[in-house]
Amino acid sequence: MKPLRAVNISLPACPATHPETSTLTRFGIDLGGTKTEIVGLDDAGREVLRRRVPTPKDDYRATLDMVATLIRDAEAELGVRGSIGIGTPGSLSPSTGLLRGSNSVCLNGQPIKADLEALLGREVRIANDANCFALSEASDGAGRDGEVVFGVILGTGVGSGIVVRGGVLSGPNAIAGEWGHNPLPWPEDNERPGPPCFCGQHGCIETFLSGPGMERDHLVATGHRLPAAEIARRAANGDADAGATLLRYERRLAKALAHVINIVDPDVIVLGGGMSNIDRLYVDIPALWGKWVFSDRVDTRLVRHVHGDSSGVRGAAWLWNVRPRDHILE
Repeated sequence: MKPLRAVNISLPACPATHPETSTLTRFGIDLGGTKTEIVGLDDAGREVLRRRVPTPKDDYRATLDMVATLIRDAEAELGVRGSIGIGTPGSLSPSTGLLRGSNSVCLNGQPIKADLEALLGREVRIANDANCFALSEASDGAGRDGEVVFGVILGTGVGSGIVVRGGVLSGPNAIAGEWGHNPLPWPEDNERPGPPCFCGQHGCIETFLSGPGMERDHLVATGHRLPAAEIARRAANGDADAGATLLRYERRLAKALAHVINIVDPDVIVLGGGMSNIDRLYVDIPALWGKWVFSDRVDTRLVRHVHGDSSGVRGAAWLWNVRPRDHILE
């Protein structure tokens, strides 16, 4: 394995963490397709270490070695032995213990949890990256005051996670929060059967509410291909076509989140991902969703993430915020 090229990220000054002053250092790893990031959190949730390295391409063994090296180097630097949480696209199958649904395809079908535990000699906790986002924002982010938090990533894809009283809701199939692969609720006639989804279905929420989903909708309506960020920018500047595309997006998002409120009734819904940067969503969506929520009033709050791109790696570390058998509610 080639030497790792670390990219150190400057952090605000915070107290050093030493064995004699820290009861627990939590390490979180965000295992991505092109980069992998590690963060260390002290008892108070303050970052004491952050590092980023390239992810080995299409090499399972090298990926395991990279994760082990990141942990060992971090522990040597801080002089601690910490807990380890990992966020990754996909999830562990409860029946086989093998990873499934990862866009880093070399990880699929592999016993990554068992292999890392053998390499590192301790328990490793692994969760879907959307679950880690939700847990991060519920622990010390935009949803920290909520008992039930629904975290949504609106980006290249659409993912989500549910946190109840500080624990990630997983379920017997480990698919709780797979909101993006439900059909768009209350569809218009021109939304049926909907675009094809990579999961094999048509009309999934992801096909409408992802960044590429908005871009496809704009192309179909106008004949012009534009990036989602440009559509939002033009809408803000009064462009009629872009404004109409964004109105359709908002209506669809309001219906999709109303469905969640009817089932889960969360205190807070936190948005992340590139589409969460559209400021008007936080005013327009709550003004719309009451039409479909089965209640006389809606007290659920819609808020923007606090930790942004760091939520995944921080959430992985927060997998150790609770007792070993309680970090996933079943």
